[in-house]
Amino acid sequence: MANDNRSYKYNSTSESKREEFTKIMAMIDPGSKVVDLGCGDGTLLRMLKEDKQCSCKGMELVASGVEVCRERGLDVVQGRIDERLPYADNEFDVAICNVTIQMVMYPEVLLSEMKRISKRQIITFPNFAYFRNRLEMLFSGRMPKKMLFGYYWYSTGHIHQLSLRDFKELVTNVGGLKINRMRFMKVRVKVIDKLGFLFPNLFRKLVIFETERV
Repeated sequence: MANDNRSYKYNSTSESKREEFTKIMAMIDPGSKVVDLGCGDGTLLRMLKEDKQCSCKGMELVASGVEVCRERGLDVVQGRIDERLPYADNEFDVAICNVTIQMVMYPEVLLSEMKRISKRQIITFPNFAYFRNRLEMLFSGRMPKKMLFGYYWYSTGHIHQLSLRDFKELVTNVGGLKINRMRFMKVRVKVIDKLGFLFPNLFRKLVIFETERV
């Protein structure tokens, strides 16, 4: 099936720059010890290493992603990120999971492990409660394809759709964490973007949370 994102394939020319990278970079101090869980082709890791002189490690499930990362001189291992991670307690200043938490089987284990290995955690995900998704489900009675980036419900790696409220509940249930701040990606329509400051669970499409171990 051509339109399928359950199995990513990376190559030496892959560069997965995303608009949220700038905001994530701004949340990390120069020289920090950072781990990127679900790091893909290592684009964000390389930016952190080169632009912020961070000490970086990564973990990626897809073999081609690990291979590309290693070709680029990045310290990346292959494996699942929603089980016991091969890192020591408090090994990192920051653990990042960028638009991947909705793709793992055990998000609660992932967040708990991020808490164990790092003081601060940065987690981003598409907000499934975004108003266009609600309208699409209401009027079509089907899973919204826009939030699934054009994929069908059965041909996507997004297995746990969540909202801002769902994530806050997860943080509470995992325990031992506090939410320091939220960052949002701007919406092109100005009226909707302004409404997002008042009602983020309804009008923000992509969310960036920073949590901290307490």
